[in-house]
Amino acid sequence: MSIAPDIDAVSAIIRDVAAEEIMPRFRALADDHVWHKSGGSIVTVADEASEARLEDALCALVPGSVALGEEATERDPGAVERLSEAAPVWIIDPVDGTANFAAGEPRFGVIVAYAVGGETVAGWILDPNGDRLATGEKGGGAWKDGERLSVRGAGSLSEMEGSLPGRMRRIAPLKARFAGIHATGCVAFEYLALVEGALDFAFYRRLKPWDHAAGQLIHTESGGHSRALDGTAYRPGSAGGAQGLLLAPDAGTWDRLAEVIAPAARETWRG
Repeated sequence: MSIAPDIDAVSAIIRDVAAEEIMPRFRALADDHVWHKSGGSIVTVADEASEARLEDALCALVPGSVALGEEATERDPGAVERLSEAAPVWIIDPVDGTANFAAGEPRFGVIVAYAVGGETVAGWILDPNGDRLATGEKGGGAWKDGERLSVRGAGSLSEMEGSLPGRMRRIAPLKARFAGIHATGCVAFEYLALVEGALDFAFYRRLKPWDHAAGQLIHTESGGHSRALDGTAYRPGSAGGAQGLLLAPDAGTWDRLAEVIAPAARETWRG
């Protein structure tokens, strides 16, 4: 029996919150509806309102569960310890790509994951502008609009397109190894691109659980292969992410990509 919650019920909650709390504010933010967090990144009234709605509705759906939201964790960094506790955890990024959202750019999404015992067992990524919702359940595959998702097969490195962190995108010889390197400012869009066949690979250095827990599971359930650069498996909140997460179509392609990306990452972040 699955330990994941009702996938469709969660999907409906996410769609409703996006329709009622996020989209009415898109391209309609007043000056005092946008501010900066302590680290300098942007947050808006839509982030806070949608996170609060999602926390209430999702925790009510599974009694005894708790929430780990990006904005709440900004106020209480110790909340990440919930991932190591016994209660099931909803991991919530209410508006991924907030800078795009605040600038009136449509590349933003909602990311929700459900973790039990520190392991992601279900995930959802919604693009509210494009009405795209990808879902995944551990052992149950990944789906979008009733169709099962599958990563595209990879050829040579020179034929691949992917995503790299900003500092690595500035390494011209590294970029030249691939057909294209893209940046959307929205991890949700990049994970959708990975499972829809628009991207072959992605490497992420910063691994906040609300950014990656759902997407990594959906990618895996779409047939993809991912590991930290030290070869360890990804778990939300795990220390292994210090070396970054590399996602590829399969294990063999992961090895070929790691041969190129790992040395560049070590050089970029040495010391």
